[in-house]
Amino acid sequence: MSSNNARTAIVTGASKGLGAGIAKALAETGAAVVVNYRGDAEGAERVVGGITAKGGRAIAVQADVANGDDVRRLFDRAREAYGPVDVVVNNAAVATFAPLSGITEDEFQREMTTNLLGTILTTQALAAQDDIDAASIINVSTAGTVSHPPYASLYVASKSAVNAFTIVAAKELGPRGIRVNAIMPGPSDTEGTRAMGYAGSAQEAQAIAATPLGRTGTPDDYGPLVAFLASDDARWITGAVILASGGMR
Repeated sequence: MSSNNARTAIVTGASKGLGAGIAKALAETGAAVVVNYRGDAEGAERVVGGITAKGGRAIAVQADVANGDDVRRLFDRAREAYGPVDVVVNNAAVATFAPLSGITEDEFQREMTTNLLGTILTTQALAAQDDIDAASIINVSTAGTVSHPPYASLYVASKSAVNAFTIVAAKELGPRGIRVNAIMPGPSDTEGTRAMGYAGSAQEAQAIAATPLGRTGTPDDYGPLVAFLASDDARWITGAVILASGGMR
């Protein structure tokens, strides 16, 4: 795989889970990584410490990706530390799993602003830089957009919008050498899913039974894929929405 030695990468929502695994994978390929977090400063610093202990470059920066001022500050801090940002991984997301009757206006606003608007704002911020001639944006969606699990209608709707945005943005930004792709992870073992009681549950057993590779995903399964999409080895890939779920669909 090509290295990412010259890359400056922002990974949103990277204080734990898939974001932390992606940040570590990018750092291992040589990228300077900005570990973004909204509220978990301790977790973000732990991720930074793990990267720097192995000789990598990383800083933690607090920002709410659903807030335009925060996003501009995030990019300013990244540029101050490492120069122009040429990789963005839009991983920050929120989700509440509930029946259709349980969806509220407040929850709609919360999920759509973080999951969709946050992705739009960071994409705008990267594209607003006038001193880059190539860049890669990787959006983290969900395999739920093809498996359509019950009680996930709002989350799946927000991520389906992210998939559509990925394809359209790739067409708009391609002439500038900015590639935009998305990955769709399946159910994964993370701090978040453990807190929800997913590990060892009947739902996990059902998901594993529906997964040809026969297990739940882990953050280590996604980091190498994102690092590849960020690298020059993926220079001819844009507008792709890649299912990465162990075959579950």
